[in-house]
Amino acid sequence: MENKKTNLGIIYTFSAYVLWGFMTIYWKQLDNVPAGEILAYRIVWASAFMILLVIVLGKWLPFWQECQNIIKDRRKLAGITAASIVISLNWFLFIWAVVNGHVLQASLGYYINPLISILLGVVFLKESVTKTQKISFILAAAGVLYLTFSYGVFPWISILLALTFALYGLLKKTVDIGAMFGLTIETLLITPVALIYLWLIPGNSFSFDALFSTTNLYLIGAGTLTAIPLLLFANGAKQIPLAMVGFLQYITPTMMLILGVFFYNETFTHAHLVTFILIWTALFIYMGSVYNKSKTKQKHPSQ
Repeated sequence: MENKKTNLGIIYTFSAYVLWGFMTIYWKQLDNVPAGEILAYRIVWASAFMILLVIVLGKWLPFWQECQNIIKDRRKLAGITAASIVISLNWFLFIWAVVNGHVLQASLGYYINPLISILLGVVFLKESVTKTQKISFILAAAGVLYLTFSYGVFPWISILLALTFALYGLLKKTVDIGAMFGLTIETLLITPVALIYLWLIPGNSFSFDALFSTTNLYLIGAGTLTAIPLLLFANGAKQIPLAMVGFLQYITPTMMLILGVFFYNETFTHAHLVTFILIWTALFIYMGSVYNKSKTKQKHPSQ
């Protein structure tokens, strides 16, 4: 029974990361639409999908109670509002990077992300850092610096993607709420801003005259594509060890790297190669420490 639960958890989590990897291809189909407009529709349709899902699953009453609890708790409300803003910024950066031919930088950002998360944990949550993790930080920083000086361009897209997603994770730790209700509330909070933006822009890619046009279907589907992998991940991650979750998360940036180089013909220079090798080495060291820690806890549960 335990093995079946673990295998199911692996399938759910693996599927989530693969879907996130394929988002690169999805957004490329909308490269004729401005990134801000794609983001606005993604938020609007994601909130509509999540509300429908909550109703269909018969969870409207507990959802409404959760909303009331959040409104009464100013700290929780501030936390989830900040989380909705930060994840919206992350979504915008990723969409902009993909449609403007910066898939490699986006890939690098999600490789760096776990290390940024650890750093934020140290700064804001006063978490301890092992010697192994310090070595990982140094190698990752060396990779970013090498790319900056050798390639002549600071990888700001990578850094901002990693930072915003790590900040989102940090904020979510301060707000104890399930994945389904969390995503529903986050998208609902930012939906009014998205609707105002869509109303104010002079041109609009969504057409009611051709409701089932390719562009319309992609924009509507963006909401579903946002929700499904997150829900798969939420269900899967609870059923498998943290070390395995950490290992599987590199499926997404690896898919992005392959797509950027082999499908979208982005230039992969010697500077990129050195940078990625340093980042990969840092991640192998980091994942080794996570795996060893997980093994130690299994042997000594009381620790």
